[in-house]
Amino acid sequence: QAQLVESGGDSVQPGGSLRLSCAASGISFSFYALAWYRQAPGKERELVARVRANHRLDYSDSVQGRFTISRDNAKKEVYLQMNNLKPEDTAVYYCNAVLETRSIWGQGTQVTVTS
Repeated sequence: QAQLVESGGDSVQPGGSLRLSCAASGISFSFYALAWYRQAPGKERELVARVRANHRLDYSDSVQGRFTISRDNAKKEVYLQMNNLKPEDTAVYYCNAVLETRSIWGQGTQVTVTS
C-alpha cells in the first residue's frame, strides 16, 4: 500500500529553521516527482517546492532562497530544509508524490512560526 509519512513539524520563532522529512513506502520512489505543499487556515493549498525524478527543482517565489528541497532515493525520503522562517510560513505542510496520473498525499505536519 502506497504511503507517505511526514515528520519534523514544530513551533519556532521567526528567523528559525526546521527540517521536514517525508518517508515513502509502497511505491517505486525514484520514478516519482516529489513535492511539498502547504495550507494555511482559510487559504488554498499551495505548492512550496518540487523535485522531479530527473532532480530538476522548482520553488514558489515566497520561499525561493530560504527553503531547499532534496530527495534520497535509496532511503525513499524527501526533505524540506526551511531557513529564516517567517510567520507567514505557518501552515500544515503536506508531502506529495506524483507519477503520471497517480498522486499520493501524506497526512501533513504542522509548522507554526510565532514569537
